[in-house]
Amino acid sequence: MLPVALVAWAGAGAAIVFPEHATALAVALWVVAVLALAIAARGSRPTTAALIAVAFAVAGGAASHVALAQPAREAVADLPITGGRSATFEVDVVGKVERSATGFRFDAITRSVTIGPDTTPVSAPVLVRVQERPAGLDLGARAVVTGTAFRADAGDRKVLVVEASTIELTHPPTGLLAVAAALRTGLVAAVDGLPDPGAGLVPGLAVGDTSAVSEDLDQQMKASSLSHLTAVSGANCALVVGIAFGIAALCGARRGIRVTAGLATLVAFIVLVSPEPSVVRAGAMAAIAMLGVLLGRIGAGMSILSASACVLLLLDPWLAASLGFALSAVATGSLLLFAGPLADGMSRWMPAPLALALSVPLAAQLACGPLLVLIEPTVPLVGVLANLLAGPAAPAATVLGLLACLALPFPVLAQGLAAIAWLPAAWIAGTADVSARLPGASIGWLEGMPGLIALAATGAAIGIVVVARRHRLRRWAGWALVAIVVVVLGAGPFRTLIDRTRAPDAWAIVACDVGQGDAVLVRSGDAIMLIDTGPDPAPLSACLDRFAIDRVDILVFTHFDIDHRGGAEALVGRADVVLHGPVPDAEAAATLARFTGAGARALGVSAGQSGVLGECRWRALWPKPRDPVYSAGNDASVVIDVTGCRVPDAIFLGDLSAQSQRSLMASRAIDRTYSVVKVAHHGSADQDHSLYEELDAAVALVTVGENTYGHPREEILELLREEKAIIARTDTSGDVMLWRDSAGIRLWRSREQGG
Repeated sequence: MLPVALVAWAGAGAAIVFPEHATALAVALWVVAVLALAIAARGSRPTTAALIAVAFAVAGGAASHVALAQPAREAVADLPITGGRSATFEVDVVGKVERSATGFRFDAITRSVTIGPDTTPVSAPVLVRVQERPAGLDLGARAVVTGTAFRADAGDRKVLVVEASTIELTHPPTGLLAVAAALRTGLVAAVDGLPDPGAGLVPGLAVGDTSAVSEDLDQQMKASSLSHLTAVSGANCALVVGIAFGIAALCGARRGIRVTAGLATLVAFIVLVSPEPSVVRAGAMAAIAMLGVLLGRIGAGMSILSASACVLLLLDPWLAASLGFALSAVATGSLLLFAGPLADGMSRWMPAPLALALSVPLAAQLACGPLLVLIEPTVPLVGVLANLLAGPAAPAATVLGLLACLALPFPVLAQGLAAIAWLPAAWIAGTADVSARLPGASIGWLEGMPGLIALAATGAAIGIVVVARRHRLRRWAGWALVAIVVVVLGAGPFRTLIDRTRAPDAWAIVACDVGQGDAVLVRSGDAIMLIDTGPDPAPLSACLDRFAIDRVDILVFTHFDIDHRGGAEALVGRADVVLHGPVPDAEAAATLARFTGAGARALGVSAGQSGVLGECRWRALWPKPRDPVYSAGNDASVVIDVTGCRVPDAIFLGDLSAQSQRSLMASRAIDRTYSVVKVAHHGSADQDHSLYEELDAAVALVTVGENTYGHPREEILELLREEKAIIARTDTSGDVMLWRDSAGIRLWRSREQGG
């Protein structure tokens, strides 16, 4: 079954990446399948030919699915929605409503689209983003969404991404979906009042609801390789099915009844946590495993994994481009193939029970690490230990949280069970916190495919060192491991030295390449200002190293979204003054407290305040003092300018939307033109064109990384081109440096950029 699954995966991937050719691809795959079947029938290598026939038939089925769905998808994609045109979508919510960096997001299926006076009935998957979540919005609801939209990336299940300005709930969930939504909401309410951060983890561990998990805890869980615990996975499904199976066995039920009880419980669990693709994927794996139990063939682990992958790719070919699907399959396969040999190998040096406990997270870490560096080029060194410490607490928190969820009709019992579930959840949260704070908790790694290959080779070498019994083989693998690690780790400092020699010394402004977030350095003489810290400490630290920055005189938090303050830990103890706008919540207050505790001075700023940076003068132009309209979030971003010196006159717009940009213009705080503008909100489409016309900047900095928001949007780029501004983007240019000399403003990019 493994070759069948691999061919199916490749066929589905090709079809979704090139959907216009999906029909031709499906026909070709079916032709190969029929020919192979004919060869098998004639008796010439029948086993091999039959295997080829099955593999290409499954791949052909996945490609056929894409071809059949393509007309409806094209009908939606070809709607006249470009240029930021407003449209109204009637949608059915088919995915869990989750918190995101800018509000909430959920998967939906369109019923109709209204653009101007025309309404078109269409059905296609879309992703909806909205800042505020209306009461009752949950899986199974129907809503009318008004906003702008843009096409999703090639290979994505979703055809469009809708940025909602308004959303109206027309039909709340009904039936079982309504009951499940009420139970999930009730569990979140049941843990409200319990101490954080453990309280927010209980719904995540039990039913996959992470709405109460703070951004800081989310980052800590990711940094310590524990984030998988709050994603409903095969482990959760296996735990629930196992409990039902065991109860049925204790009651003396026959095997068929036990399996039926397990499957019925699994279906109920999937409905409870929401039948989104990742949950269905995990449920399908558990269902096929139950089938193996019913047939009495429980040892065919890889066959079960491969069969589940084939079924899921037939039902949803777009899983072929899902990193989550790949991680799930790789992690499961690694446990089946490598956990046992690793446990046997480590048992030569340690007690067998400890070796067995370590082998499971180690196998998963070695197998999934190469895929994870494609997302973030860092390697967590404490992941195995963190999983070893937190792993035993996860089942207890899951089971107790589920019991609390089911006991909601009895509030006292539900709150009591939730309080007990808090104990293991708090242990997991504490483990994540401590692990993420350990010195050297993670190390930088190579990016992209070189990083994937290098880490895969490292994992293979570690596996050989642990498993191999021949001394010579272990020795060669050990030397290979040392060589790889030395080369990769040495590449970072060596690359930093090279970057320092390449970059001009005269820089005055640097937009750091920190991914999807803001981190901009301003230098006047020996004085340094840093505006925002990006989403993660590692890329910010790398940028500071590249430009030999040890301390900053002024750190500005324009606002407290994670993509603007997520890297703050890299600056604690290295900043003298911290300027900030409104403090919206306890997390933001805790961030400031870490700086003041390390000796910094925190100052709230609003429009009208100013100060000096070396020879320059900075002014806060926004927000207005004690403004009830713009009291927090993007629209309350601190807008600051730096003028009056050899630094190019520059204005930094934070994440202001068009509405707050118009209010900024109306306040008359902008009384000049600028040489440089940091474009608001990573180049979103929600911009006021008249503001950029008024600023009349020669250079437009767009701080952006790989993202699913469509940033920067073509609408704002076209406006900047019309204004004759040079556009410098950190996603394509890397670090962007600016300075002024006798000939004018100079611009330097760390990476080549066509045109």
